Amino acid sequence: MTEIVAAGIFIVTLLLIFSAKWHRMVVSAVGASVMVGAGLLLNFYDEEHAIEAIEFETLALLLGMMILVALLRTTGFFEFVAILVAQRSSGSIVRLMFMLGLTTSVLSMVLDNVTTVVLISPMTVLIAEFLDISPIPLLISQAMFSNTGGMATLVGDPPNILIGTAAGLSFNDFLTHLGPIVFVLWGSIFFVLRYRMGDRLRVTGAVPHRENAIHTLNAADALNDRRSAQRVLLVLGGVVALFMLERRLEITPAFAALAGSGIALAWTHIDVHDVLRDVEWDVLLFFAGLFVLVGGLEAAGVLAQVAESLLDLQDISPVLLGLIVMWAMVVLSALIDNVPVTIAVIPIVLNLGTRGIDILPLWWAVALGAGIGGNATPIGSTANVVVIAVSERTDRPITDREWLSIGIPAVLVSGIVASALYVLLFDFLSVG
Repeated sequence: MTEIVAAGIFIVTLLLIFSAKWHRMVVSAVGASVMVGAGLLLNFYDEEHAIEAIEFETLALLLGMMILVALLRTTGFFEFVAILVAQRSSGSIVRLMFMLGLTTSVLSMVLDNVTTVVLISPMTVLIAEFLDISPIPLLISQAMFSNTGGMATLVGDPPNILIGTAAGLSFNDFLTHLGPIVFVLWGSIFFVLRYRMGDRLRVTGAVPHRENAIHTLNAADALNDRRSAQRVLLVLGGVVALFMLERRLEITPAFAALAGSGIALAWTHIDVHDVLRDVEWDVLLFFAGLFVLVGGLEAAGVLAQVAESLLDLQDISPVLLGLIVMWAMVVLSALIDNVPVTIAVIPIVLNLGTRGIDILPLWWAVALGAGIGGNATPIGSTANVVVIAVSERTDRPITDREWLSIGIPAVLVSGIVASALYVLLFDFLSVG
């Protein structure tokens, strides 16, 4: 009885999040409250266990990075980068898509991918309007490249932050194990985008009026606080260095992020209230609600039953098990935002680990599946939702059909490539 009730509450909450009729933070909070209420009535969950279920280390890491990003946002740094990249494109739409995508991917390795597209996509629309070209290829490519680039590091993608905290994986672990795979996946996605958007990217030469138009923009004007930008970037570099040295120094990524954000706030003297207004508190509360929901599933025994059923697969080869997990994550992350999917899957993998299964390669399978699957649909990742919202401010918003016509081929190609690399590199992925 308790298993059915807990599973029902969780599924209904996911469906409501999927429907997008209400803000996902509100749905998450209500779902968490209902789960705790049902747990008290049926005696399987209470407030104390709900609080214990919240991964405060994950929330602290997200908060620290959000503060650093908010500080950079106030300086105009992201607009500065977008204009510089556009000027290097010399009027070529293909080159512009490539360079903006590459910039987005690189930034998504250090900042989370959602924040990156929030900051760069509005400037991308302005650049497209200035050049008299469609922003749709640029926006779709940015979302997909941010999802892909974010897979390479601990802090680049929300699912990675969740996985890293639960599994005790470091920044270097993600960079060394998934970085080479992500590099190849990036190329495969660019190939698909170039092929599927051929009609919109036919003008590939350095058209004079486009080149002259973009060079009339002054990147320096966008950077309204150069000194503060330099200081925040210096602190951010120090935080990334601490990420890489976390095991040697015996510190957590959350500590590095929070310490860095505190130092940056004190050093730049930017108004704290302005910075805190830019922190995405709704995202943090959304995560907290999901943690409480998954805690209810665990307390009710649902996740243990799922892990028990998966033990039937332990007789198959570890490589095949990893591929099954990866593709299950691809499908689930395409249908539902990859964050709640990852939060639900993590306890199942941990449960498998207590039963004698080597789960290290499974963590990489979960991370790859969540990142790849998020590209398939408009709701597969939060970055996609942000990009579509930005496109709705233009004359021609991105339609669901338009996204699917590009996203599904991109996921199929990158999924096949990732599967091949997973098989080839399995021994390496099995070593911590």
